[in-house]
Amino acid sequence: MAAYLIGDVEVLDAAGYEVYRQQVPATVAAYGGRYLVRGGAIEQLEGTWAPSRCVVLEFPGMAQLKTWWNSPEYVPLRALRERSTRSNIIVTEGLAAVP
Repeated sequence: MAAYLIGDVEVLDAAGYEVYRQQVPATVAAYGGRYLVRGGAIEQLEGTWAPSRCVVLEFPGMAQLKTWWNSPEYVPLRALRERSTRSNIIVTEGLAAVP
């Protein structure tokens, strides 16, 4: 079952975040993940949540997502993101395949 990481990212240090942005895609791909959303226009339809930047990653499963999250390739980049942004990140499972 696919797993998704959803990030609400407010960039505080553009230069630091740019380094992160350039380096992280290769780590995502190495663990079977792919970007579904990476920035782009956001339109608030309901509620009070208004992220300035939204990121959605898809992985084949939660195990692959968490392995990437804790990988030696991503951990230093995650620290860079934490220093250069204010972020809220969740993970969720997708729907099981429908026959």
